[in-house]
Amino acid sequence: MVRTPSGGERVALREYVSEARMLAKVIGRIVRYRPTSKHNMAELLEARALEHGGRTAVVFGDERFTYDDWNARANRVAHWGRERGLRRGDCVALLMENRPEFLFVWSGLAKLGVVTALVNTNLSGRALDHALAAARPVRLVVGAECLAHLATVSKAPPTHVLRDRSPYSLPSGAHDLDLALAPLPASNPDPGWRRGLRAGDDLLYIYTSGTTGSPKAARLSHLRFLAIGDVLSVFVDTTPDDVLYDVLPLYHTAGGVMLPALSLFSAATLVIRRKFSASSFWDDIRRHRVTGFQYIGELCRYLIAQPPRPDDRQHHLRFAVGNGLRPDVWPAFRDRFGIPRIHEFYGATEGNVVLMNLDNRVGAVGRVLIKPISNARIIRYDVDRDTHPRDRKGFCIEATRGEVGEMIGRLPFTKRMALGRFEGYTSGADSEKKVLHGVFRKGDAWFRTGDLMRQDARGYFYFVDRIGDTYRWKGENVSTQEVAELLAPFPGVHMANVYGARVEGADGRAGMVALLLHEGARFDGESFYAFVTERLPRYACPAFVRVQLEADLTGTFKLRKVDLQKQGFDPGLVGEPLFARDDATRAYVPLTREVHDAICSGKWAL
Repeated sequence: MVRTPSGGERVALREYVSEARMLAKVIGRIVRYRPTSKHNMAELLEARALEHGGRTAVVFGDERFTYDDWNARANRVAHWGRERGLRRGDCVALLMENRPEFLFVWSGLAKLGVVTALVNTNLSGRALDHALAAARPVRLVVGAECLAHLATVSKAPPTHVLRDRSPYSLPSGAHDLDLALAPLPASNPDPGWRRGLRAGDDLLYIYTSGTTGSPKAARLSHLRFLAIGDVLSVFVDTTPDDVLYDVLPLYHTAGGVMLPALSLFSAATLVIRRKFSASSFWDDIRRHRVTGFQYIGELCRYLIAQPPRPDDRQHHLRFAVGNGLRPDVWPAFRDRFGIPRIHEFYGATEGNVVLMNLDNRVGAVGRVLIKPISNARIIRYDVDRDTHPRDRKGFCIEATRGEVGEMIGRLPFTKRMALGRFEGYTSGADSEKKVLHGVFRKGDAWFRTGDLMRQDARGYFYFVDRIGDTYRWKGENVSTQEVAELLAPFPGVHMANVYGARVEGADGRAGMVALLLHEGARFDGESFYAFVTERLPRYACPAFVRVQLEADLTGTFKLRKVDLQKQGFDPGLVGEPLFARDDATRAYVPLTREVHDAICSGKWAL
């Protein structure tokens, strides 16, 4: 007798078949690219200009540029670079805020095989010196809007300034790039100028966000750019009729690679805004008839913090794609604005593991049902010792379902493979630190993501924390991410940044939270004590509270923690209100110098 599958089994089978088809399609796209092939970004742009030259490619305010325009302006940059002796493999640094010229410059340099280092526009002084030193550029292109940053650099390569929409004064020794580009040909340069360029060669240097230390320059190849656009177009099913909205910094992978690559592959329209504005976001979405946008970090939290409007759900959006949408924000964001599909993904600029949430599962960053096809694994990680436990044979131990461990990604067995490729940083030493050897067998190599993850019984992956953010207190591991999510609903809290603070004479780190409050809100120590003790075990209840005047964010809305951890709970280092948990009065009380000294001497129980 043949048993009829249950309803749950039929659903599981459909999900399995659906994922298998999607993965087969994605892998079919990826295997077309080989590091040794001649595919490159310049050819893609020229093909789009040939096939869709009259279609709108880029919108910036009231300005519109067709694919012909984009290609022509990139061509002038290529001719300019050739005249100045730039050759394949050279590096040019680009310091410019979001505007169409940003794309025109680096895509023009790509036609020569020149690498562009996308410099964070928030940097100045020693930090900017460090970024330039990491890329070793032979020239620097600066937007006029960033000239104040340039003035803080101790030493810069030959500098070329591209005017902005407002008047500026050309610094002494700098060159007028607009003047130099004007007479140059708009025709495609000779492909021979980039002879020898391969898909695996560097296209961009993109700096890590620096949330836990000094930013590193990650290498991003032509292959990676092409694969991102191609695969993402499969996941979100874009067409030339789509309009994509990009408010994230173009110097980062999120804003500067994903949506530009997606729009190029789909011959879609890319709408760029100089900077994110929560109050103007939905007006732009409606004005440009946007069908998809990318989010990251706290952007969605800023949007739902805006006063409700009757036209909140009046738009043409089909999807939103991004990462960092926390579970406490997700449903409210989706329901208030009526977004049909939210595709949370997992990935990093330099990472080799990519996951995509295709079915709106709240909180999940993706799912793997067919394990042999994926290079993603979670292995056990000892937070206390910062090591990976190994078995009697000396191999790492894979985490069980529900167990928290570090996500790793298998590196390909041959350099000819694109899937799972780790391209590293400009520093070879930094690159090697990210590779783990002998994980499951002798000779294998895996990329360390530095992310703590868990996978549930149905195969969904969930981000838990960054290694270094999770801390140990009272013999227990505490996830800063999970605690922040539980604290976020407290009345008046706009943002909660949780981290561990060192306490003299104590093992581990005590919990501390930096709160950013809504305008007009005040911190109530008694109410907060009742709130946290009701929701958290005692070891996870923050010992200290810092009320911030403004959040310290990276350019991609990620919370910085390094300086907060260094300052700890010392009133002499922290110029903002501090509070300590007082179990005797069941409240968080002002953390004075006397309270600080009592804590350090052990007279104040934590």
